[in-house]
Order: sequence, then structure tokens, then C-alpha cells
Amino acid sequence: MNLMHDKGGDVFASRQLKLQRLREKGIDPYPPRFHKSHTNKQARELYLKSNQSSEEHATTLDDVTLAGRIMALRTMGKSAFADIRDGTDKLQILMRRDVLGANYDILKDLDIGDIIGVGGSLTQTRTGEITLQANHITILTKSMRPLPEKWHGLRDIEQRYRQRYLDLIANNEDVTPIFQKRSQILESIRRFFNNRGYIEVDTPILVPVAAGALARPFITHHKALDRELYMRIATELYLKRLIIGGFDKVYEIGKMFRNEGIDATHNPEFTTLESYEAYSDYNNIMELVETLISDVAQEVLGTTAIKYREDTIDLSPPWKRLTYCEAIHQYSGIDLQPFLEGQKDTNQLIIEARDRGIMVDKGPPHQVYDKILSLSVEPNLVQPTFITDHPLIMSPLAKQKYDNPLLVERFEGFIGAMEIANSFTELNDPQEQRHRFQLQENIRAEFADEETDRTDEDFLTALEYGMPPTGGLGIGIDRIVMLLTGQTSIRDVIFFPQMRGPD
Repeated sequence: MNLMHDKGGDVFASRQLKLQRLREKGIDPYPPRFHKSHTNKQARELYLKSNQSSEEHATTLDDVTLAGRIMALRTMGKSAFADIRDGTDKLQILMRRDVLGANYDILKDLDIGDIIGVGGSLTQTRTGEITLQANHITILTKSMRPLPEKWHGLRDIEQRYRQRYLDLIANNEDVTPIFQKRSQILESIRRFFNNRGYIEVDTPILVPVAAGALARPFITHHKALDRELYMRIATELYLKRLIIGGFDKVYEIGKMFRNEGIDATHNPEFTTLESYEAYSDYNNIMELVETLISDVAQEVLGTTAIKYREDTIDLSPPWKRLTYCEAIHQYSGIDLQPFLEGQKDTNQLIIEARDRGIMVDKGPPHQVYDKILSLSVEPNLVQPTFITDHPLIMSPLAKQKYDNPLLVERFEGFIGAMEIANSFTELNDPQEQRHRFQLQENIRAEFADEETDRTDEDFLTALEYGMPPTGGLGIGIDRIVMLLTGQTSIRDVIFFPQMRGPD
């Protein structure tokens, strides 16, 4: 890449000359390694600890070696100050000509954005700033591009997502903690399941049948096998195979891929947790979910009361529970019973919804039901709520309720007006499962709809060997991170969200 032809060519030209000067002096501007004694955070904590017992005379700590990116550089003739940031903290560096000697001249070829290594003594300035007095400077990486202006920063949303590395540098104090929290949340979730006897497993990402969810898949072609494959839309059917094989408690945290739109809560690739527990049902899983979310919040945030948008949300159990029909009736006024019993059809449901200001398009029955819930009910579910007992037509993989076969043992969990969990008492009757798959195939043929489940013959074969009663769960990890970090866009909790192509 020719840097001189890029926007801001004068800056690149200046940095190119500095790079050349460094090399002419025999200085490698990209050395292969550098050994530091402490992170910036460790150095700060070490200094504070060493001075706790000395109230009158501050102690100087010698032989400290740090490294980081220059975020500020202030030269004053025979001395200079720099702020360097590593992955833990920012620390001030004092560089003096009378201490550094000829090494001081390297400052002429340094810029904000360069990465340097510095050795010296930790002390404290008269203003109380912990500072490393440098006795040696080593340039570790010459930056050829300028960072965003100090006072204006990186504010362009599209650029922040496209160039996340620059976002992390420029908006470090705001952005980095979100992703540190994400890591802590994942660690806490894994610990929760591991402590309950679950084992973490891996299942295929490239699959011959995109089944296990109502979603449109991404399609690819495997050249060596000369066959069409799909990016997985769910891990469900493979995890159930493991239940059939005798693993009674399994979970997987991984990427899913759905060829759908992009909005505040959807990204075409996203992270989910799916878990399955033999000899349990959706009631057991409801208790697991409310315990999981509250425990993770307590561990990571130190509280189960979170602030999201303008609301204070209490995550502690027990959560509110409403049946699907109760929720629809409460928030839309629609009585679903005549539609479930076949006294009225889906077209009449669409009309009734529109009469109440719920704009639902024509489509397969499961999409119509789901849209009514999304538009009329979901915005009201700010406090943690389980919506239970969904219509059979919406849930081809869930077991019917004994006392009402028009409904299934299923729940969706909502927090902050956003779905965060989905669970079934899993259907384990292979003949009924084949029938349900066929109904989905019929819907796809009738409506030319990609967002229906697909028949997986190998899974049906596995089911014929016998799967015990099982409770399954899917949780949107990205949405949990949104809630626990106070973010309202999924793109703010994914390092590299999917973006439209540049103009």
C-alpha cells in the first residue's frame, strides 16, 4: 500500500521521513521483542503500595520497564512528558536530556500513536501524578497514520464499527470496559454451567441441513465434496444428538449465522448459548435462567439491580410469568382461542390486529403470531418476564402440553423489552417430530418462505434410538452483554459487527 497517496499525505510524508531517519541512525523501528517488568496498572499499584507507610517522603522505585502507545507528547526544550497506554492503564513518562543523553534525540522522530518501551524509576510529580522518569527509550513500533484529533476523538459511528481497532485506541475509556465486561460475563456463564455438572461441547458450523430454528440460512459450497452446505442457524439438533448419546447435561457457546436484517438487536452472525439437560422440563429451565442471569449480574456487576435505558431493572428471582394467550390479550385485546381452535383463520387474525393498530403483513401463521407478540407485547416487558405456553404452530421442536395440545411447553424470557432466552420441553417422539417437520416443509412450499424449519433425516434417525425427557435453552449472549453494560445497540457489544459495503 502506498501511504503517500492516502488522504492526509503530508502527515504520512512527515512520518515516512522520520521512519527513514530512524533507520539511517541504525535504529530498527519495528524490533521483534521487548521485555517489560510491569503493566502500567501494576506499576501504579506497586508505587501506591510502597508509599502507603511513608507519609512524609515518597519512595522512588527503580528498575521499572514499561511499554505502550503514546497518547500525548509535550516537549519543553530539554525535557518532555508523554502519556503511554497499554492494555491496562495510562501512565505519564518524564524524559530529560540530562538523563537520557543522546537517546533523548529519538524524541524528534516520535509521534502520537507510536509504541515505545521505557525504562527508569517510578516517582511522583509535585502535582501528585505517578510518573516514570526515563533513563532509556526504545521505539517499538512507528505509527504511520495519525490518531483521531485529541479533543474531537472518533465519533463517526460507521467508522467506529468498521475500524474497531481505532475505536478502541481513540475511545479506550468508554469502549474497552464494555468488551472486558463481555469477557467476564462469558467466564461467569461458563462457571455457572460447569458448577452444575454440564460439559461444554463443540458442534459443526458447516452443516448439510440448516435446521433447529425458524431462520433463513447462509449457503456455501464445499468444493472437495461437491455439495451444498449451510452455516448453522442453531446448535439444537446436534446437542440433542449428544443427549441421545448419553451426555445428560451439555452446553455450547458459539456463533450462529442467520441471513436476516440488521437492526439494534440483530446481527447476521451472533453468539448464543444453548444448553440441554436430560430429565428436566421447561419449568426447571425457567428456574435455571432466572438464577443464571441474576447470579452473573451479581458476580460481574456486584448487584442484581441494573440501569437500562431509563429503567431500573431488578434481575433477582422470581420473574413474572404470563402465558402467551394472556400476554396477547392483555396488551392487544385479541383473544387467540378462536384462532387456535380453527374457528377463525390467520387472515382474520391479521385483520383483527390491524384494526387495533398492529401492522402485521400476510405470511405463514407462525410469523403472524410472532409479529403480534413483538409489536404489542414485547415493548411492555421491561422487567424480567417469562412468556409461556406458545401456540403449537410456532414451535415445531417443542412438546405439546398434556392439558392443551394446541399449545406447547415453551417459554421466552424478556428483559428491557428484548427477548433474551427461548426454551422448550423438547419433543422426543420421533413420529410426531417427523410430522412437525413435514408441516414446516408444507408452509415453505405454500408461502415460499425461507424462515421455516427443515427436515433433518439424520436427526430423526437419532431420535428413533430414544431421547430422554429433556429441557433445552437458547440465550442470546450479545443481548445479555447489552443489558449488563447498558448498551442499546448490538453493534456496540460485538467487536466487528457486519456492515454494509463502503460507498
